[in-house]
Amino acid sequence: MEKFGKSQSTQRVEDIRFLTGHGKYVDDIAPKGALHAFVFRSPVAHGKITSIDVADAREAAGVHLVFTCADLEEAGVKIGMSGAILDNRDGTKGAKPLRPMLAKDKVRYVGEPVAMVIADTYDQAKDAAELIMLDVEELPAKVDLGPGGETLHEEAPENRAFDWGMGDEEATEKAFAAAAKTVSLEVGDNRIIVNSMEPRGCFAEWDGTKLHLANNGQGVWVHKDNLVNAFGLEPENVRVTNPDTGGAFGMKAMAYPEYFLICHATRTLGRPVRWMSDRTEAMLSDNGGRDLTSLAELAFDENNRITAYRVSTKCNLGAYNSQFGQPIQTQLFSRVLMGVYDVQTTWLQVEGYYTNTVQVDAYRGAGRPEAIYVLERIMDRAARELGVDPWELRRINFIKPDQFPYKTATGETYDVGDFNKVLTRGAGEADAAGFAARAEADAKRGLLRGQGLCYYIESILGDPSEGTEVIFLEDGTVEVLVGTQSGGQGHETVYAKFLSDQTGIPLDKITVVQGDSDRIAQGGGTGGSRSVTVQNNATLATVSKMIEDFTAFLADEMGVPASEIGFDDERFRAEGSNLTPTMLEVAEMAREKGREDLLTHHERATLPARSFPNGAHICEVVIDPETGIVTVDRYTVVDDFGNLINPMLAEGQVHGGVVQGIGQAVQERTVYDEDGQLLTASFMDYALPRAQDVPYISFTSEPVPSTANIMGMKGCGEAGTVGALAAVSNAVQDALWDQGIRQADMPFTPHKVWELLNGDRIAAE
Repeated sequence: MEKFGKSQSTQRVEDIRFLTGHGKYVDDIAPKGALHAFVFRSPVAHGKITSIDVADAREAAGVHLVFTCADLEEAGVKIGMSGAILDNRDGTKGAKPLRPMLAKDKVRYVGEPVAMVIADTYDQAKDAAELIMLDVEELPAKVDLGPGGETLHEEAPENRAFDWGMGDEEATEKAFAAAAKTVSLEVGDNRIIVNSMEPRGCFAEWDGTKLHLANNGQGVWVHKDNLVNAFGLEPENVRVTNPDTGGAFGMKAMAYPEYFLICHATRTLGRPVRWMSDRTEAMLSDNGGRDLTSLAELAFDENNRITAYRVSTKCNLGAYNSQFGQPIQTQLFSRVLMGVYDVQTTWLQVEGYYTNTVQVDAYRGAGRPEAIYVLERIMDRAARELGVDPWELRRINFIKPDQFPYKTATGETYDVGDFNKVLTRGAGEADAAGFAARAEADAKRGLLRGQGLCYYIESILGDPSEGTEVIFLEDGTVEVLVGTQSGGQGHETVYAKFLSDQTGIPLDKITVVQGDSDRIAQGGGTGGSRSVTVQNNATLATVSKMIEDFTAFLADEMGVPASEIGFDDERFRAEGSNLTPTMLEVAEMAREKGREDLLTHHERATLPARSFPNGAHICEVVIDPETGIVTVDRYTVVDDFGNLINPMLAEGQVHGGVVQGIGQAVQERTVYDEDGQLLTASFMDYALPRAQDVPYISFTSEPVPSTANIMGMKGCGEAGTVGALAAVSNAVQDALWDQGIRQADMPFTPHKVWELLNGDRIAAE
């Protein structure tokens, strides 16, 4: 067998379970007899709480408990929820206002939790919540992105949470002053609602000593640490589990108030308690994504080489600091600030603002799609203003293969890359040469066709360390315990297949175990496209130790020195012995000899460096000027993901990511009115892409194996979205350019595009 996997497409082993209704999602497995919770949420965006009267709710039929922030404090719960804080440019710390689990003194966004009701049934809890009397002295809502407005937090004058910078501002200014040509473009990155297939939910149990929380998150250890801190419990008395999870996309990675509230309720009542969000509740309370505006500027020399890059961004944090809110559009944005271009003089300044909206945090790509979107939009604009073909401008400025390893201006070290090779493959796969003929044919039908290019690079994030434990069971099967968490990516298939490839253990004999803090002592969870690369690196370490231990044991069984025994990924073999046992057979031999120590193997491993997937996205759109409807007609992706373990799963990840990018570019937009009311709180008002909105997506692998891990792999989970935003937007701008339209921003809804095309007529009327 090949050493690091066969790179063969394998159907997902979990699909049969999911497609036949046998998935075990958090709402399916809540304990029988569990009480139901309902969250009473603020109906106004901003105001001082003058009173909360829950007396009638407590007396309602079926109600067991109603509590507010004051009750949590009286019970000794640490009500503050954590969030990462940045250092400002002047060396001070970014704002760190209290984010309470339930509103304290003020409400700051529509949907903020104010109280929780626990009853025998969900309907009883919901009915009781109608009896809660909340009096609020309303304050003006701040929903614009910038300084000023009614103050949300005293810790943040002018509502500015931070003012952060990275790079050499002085050198960048000098480079711009000396430039032969400069180009600038301001672009907005619209806020979206994540809308995972399964909304957030959880249940909790308390036996008087030990707390168990089950939620549909992206890992269990952050949640466990949060509960230990909030309730003052010993770590061994807290267990967190993640069952099957129907989509996460970064939104489910962090803490939310409901998890703490459910745990407080079960500890107070001594009975299991469950909570499940409905769709509108999710839209009101789940962390949003994106929501920033950036002014980008490029400086060029006389040969069209970029000499400096400058970005000034304003980002929306929502009402509070979410767990990763401050770092997303700053530190994570900076990871790929200059993309795949050879430029060392850069300056990035970001200001974060609080508004009376729900928090903004990680969404597929978390900062890297935002950075690439800004960069690739201005690269397209620069090509037009310089009179250079957009493909050629990128080639002129690419980091060349002989420059690797390449240290970027913001401190990343790209290990390998051949961007021109990937781009050339992309041009061929997309039939870029045939675009002019297609555009001409559409023009004869009164349609506008545009082509958009994006060359992206992504930095894999998250803990570079992970552990894998392999357990041989009495029935001849094997469990592999992993520290990541699947949200639908196919981890059960890829981890089992990888272990099978390395050990010869049949795939159907392997079960993947994830998401249980009692069984898995440490893990990094899922996020930042880290999972497969980091987890399989740990699996290699575990398999290596397993082979070493089994070889030592077999020396006596086979009657030869251990040094003469080899393993060929299927069987142990040695000259002079007629024994050729498989891994499963060695485990059975060890069991018979009482060697229980050989039935469990666990190792941790750390990647020496991050990998950097990259690739070319080429999109063609067709616009009907009569209606403003944008149709994504052709979409081609050529990716360098390094060595692929399962090409079919990688392609599926790309397809899903591209569709999310198309959704944001063409349809999705979160809208709050001037009073902070969410106007897009259902699928009647918030448009997700449907099958008819998405073309066939062509995926081609053009690998340049990574040197940052022994497998030569690069993560792929977020890559589709990282490239899609700019590819679609550049295509729309291309289609509109000859109509005199110089500024087109997402989302390209029919109404917006029609207004752009009919602006002069509208103004005249």
